[in-house]
Amino acid sequence: MQVVLATWNSHKVEEVTRILQDAGAGVEVVGLDAFGDLPEAPETGDTFAENALQKAHFVAIRVGATDHIVVADDSGLVVDALGGAPGVHSKRFTPEATAESNNRRLLAELDGRTDRSARFVCAMAVVSPQGERVAEGRCEGHIAAVPRGEGGFGYDPLFVPEGWGDRTLAEASAAEKNAISHRGRAFRQLPDLLAALARG
Repeated sequence: MQVVLATWNSHKVEEVTRILQDAGAGVEVVGLDAFGDLPEAPETGDTFAENALQKAHFVAIRVGATDHIVVADDSGLVVDALGGAPGVHSKRFTPEATAESNNRRLLAELDGRTDRSARFVCAMAVVSPQGERVAEGRCEGHIAAVPRGEGGFGYDPLFVPEGWGDRTLAEASAAEKNAISHRGRAFRQLPDLLAALARG
């Protein structure tokens, strides 16, 4: 079975492909680069689930909702001491919207705070001719005092998962990260969602 992943990010396509392969899902993932020049999907929702559904429907209309199953996700970092920020604004936490600037602001906002608990959240939406479904994955942890590691992307150099000691996600192998990540936990539910949609 083939699904269209609503992203131009080749790293995300590779990551989701690995997650589904490791889960034995038998699902082929195709990114948006296979469909030429598409406009950027809006993300105006107040929750990760709203944004994921919005993106999935937006792409489904443009690639042919009756011919394709479209999967979209919206994910981000939720920090307790910041009232849930950056949340749905994780990618654009700063005007520059780069990992470096976002991480610098996060550390500045947490300067002097003792509560550094946080979680990554991923909402995954599936839109098909049979309907729609949403699943969520979470990864609990805390924010490190300084970035560490060369792997991953985004906030990975600052995020320490529960039970990992002081190791950040950026210090993990792809397999280690996928096993516990918010995206891994969300996308491993995809086969069950597809089966539920097929049953109607």
